[in-house]
Amino acid sequence: MLAKRIIVCLDVKDGRVVKGVNFVGLRDAGDPVECALRYDAEEADELVFLDITASSDNRDTTVELARRCALELSIPFTIGGGVRSVDDFERLLRAGADKVAINSAAVSHPELIRECAKRFGKQAVVLAVDARKQEDGSYHVYVKGGREDTGRDALEWIKQGVQLGAGEILLTSMDRDGTGKGFELDLTKQAAQAAAVPVIASGGVGKLEHLAEGLECGAAAVLAAGIFHFGQHTVGEAKQYLRERGINIRPPEVAAT
Repeated sequence: MLAKRIIVCLDVKDGRVVKGVNFVGLRDAGDPVECALRYDAEEADELVFLDITASSDNRDTTVELARRCALELSIPFTIGGGVRSVDDFERLLRAGADKVAINSAAVSHPELIRECAKRFGKQAVVLAVDARKQEDGSYHVYVKGGREDTGRDALEWIKQGVQLGAGEILLTSMDRDGTGKGFELDLTKQAAQAAAVPVIASGGVGKLEHLAEGLECGAAAVLAAGIFHFGQHTVGEAKQYLRERGINIRPPEVAAT
């Protein structure tokens, strides 16, 4: 069985890491590279940088951020936000990103997923899905930084994205984002069952138990931000908790002697 992963998310706006609730009410959490270096030292398995207003503001993702991180980090990182074309995707990979997340542009032009997967490999393509529960119990896909309801069923979109070539799904519950109430477990479980690729659960972590719940319901990795950004827990504490709970988590790196 593959080891589960802990991923730290760094939402970036105007060059700063921020954290909000339900995609609004943003608080400053520091310089993105400084934050990233801290999580590298704490042995996070991966990092995800999301330029959260790039799509809604109709501007490009900051390639310079990818370059700075590639020079400093020893762990893999994904970067996304405002990626609209194969050329955008390539620029981020060339700048040093290990994977690129696509969301709004993929919904508008699904073939973008296939084109990027064919050119760069499925392992580089992360389909980010922002989902919100509807009155009938279904989940809709939202784009433009959570500002626009597409009316598209999230689970059907995940299946289509995997068929087109997405190598990983980054699934965020907009209802739980920043609330500290835990993952939307029903959504996570359904997505993990529907997708033939790893699903990263995102949105709602407020305590270590929530990380375990996400992994135990089928997620291959759990993504968190606030509990790490504001000093509630370290990544090391989270990994130790998960091991004690019997979850197969990646072991700490052995320091060179």
